[in-house]
Amino acid sequence: MAKLFRAAIMGPPGSGKGTISKRIAQSFGLQYLSSGHYLRESIAANTDAGVLVRTYVERSMLVPDHVMTRLMLPRLEQLSNHSWLLDGFPRTLAQAQALNSLYQLDLVISLNIPYETLRERLSDRWIHPASGRVYNMGFNPPRVQGKDDITGEPLIQHDDDKPEALMARLRHYKDVAKPVIDLYKSQGVLHSFSGTETDRIWPYINSLLSTKMHTQPSDACQTQTP
Repeated sequence: MAKLFRAAIMGPPGSGKGTISKRIAQSFGLQYLSSGHYLRESIAANTDAGVLVRTYVERSMLVPDHVMTRLMLPRLEQLSNHSWLLDGFPRTLAQAQALNSLYQLDLVISLNIPYETLRERLSDRWIHPASGRVYNMGFNPPRVQGKDDITGEPLIQHDDDKPEALMARLRHYKDVAKPVIDLYKSQGVLHSFSGTETDRIWPYINSLLSTKMHTQPSDACQTQTP
């Protein structure tokens, strides 16, 4: 790939960001950087940033912008010769501005999924806390009910995935994401995709990336169409 390609994906909880991100990474050779993964990794490694992160996570508080940028920007500097896809960062306008000061994104994907679809997905979602692996009882169940496929450890359901908390989470996401979306729209790099099924949205994202990156996707990518 001659030109480095930098992209980000945005969407509310349960929008399928992780699934789509992995398909993009596998099909187009982008390094996939999940902020959630790095938060867990930094806590486990007990780094300076990880100690800071833990104080917020243990109190179920959002990690502030200055901590997120301190965690994520050095990671990107280590990948200065790679194309990458960000998931979960930038989450706020301050994070987007910090990122903008170092990198110009080529593409930002925004997923618009109806509330009822998100509610159904999240009510079926179970998580392995240590790794962040996500299971869905409807379409991606664990091999043994209630157990992580790899470690056999118990899965949990987050309180904030339950219906009573979901509306507040979605409202917060929209409030925080709107200025970020507006920023990338003004830069001409935002592309929004709407739908209720990841497999129906994917071919459009696949086609867009194929055009943007001037490269043919792999055969594996082409078989992902519904």
